[in-house]
Amino acid sequence: MTAPLALVAAHAATAVLALGLGGYALLRRRKGDTVHRLVGWAWVLGMTFVATSSFAIRDLRDGRFSVLHVLSVVTLVSLVLGVRAARRHQVQAHRGNMLGSYLGLTGAFVGAVVVPDRLVPTFVVTQPLGAAAAALTLVASWVVLVGGAHWYARRSRLVRRQHRAAVPARLSSAQA
Repeated sequence: MTAPLALVAAHAATAVLALGLGGYALLRRRKGDTVHRLVGWAWVLGMTFVATSSFAIRDLRDGRFSVLHVLSVVTLVSLVLGVRAARRHQVQAHRGNMLGSYLGLTGAFVGAVVVPDRLVPTFVVTQPLGAAAAALTLVASWVVLVGGAHWYARRSRLVRRQHRAAVPARLSSAQA
């Protein structure tokens, strides 16, 4: 019982993209700003897709669930708890849940890449140009997402600054 190859490819691509986004969010100095929130939401959405899509991929144990599916449930719970903690401004709980999810993703990535029979190493060996194209696409997607978050943050700061400058001008013209 093999999962459709398109689902496996989307699962793997989203996981690699989430690996880059999560690493970026964790390594950034500033936390809690607009960029962190946008990249974080993109990461949470990607992780949610990766965890839920894993339930349709049961190739490791001939159609049965495996330990990886238990980790998917743990990931989904950690994501919910992490988002809830962020919304409640519980920084330590947010950090712990998101870091745990990221480390789980990193472990799953290592497992997917190191085991020779898995699809990722097989794809790299049998179709190196396709693997290179996929890698470039993922890097471009990461650049667009992170660059878009930075652009949006700068744009929203500029709009707020212009709005604050316009408010006193309106008040003084209304008083005149």
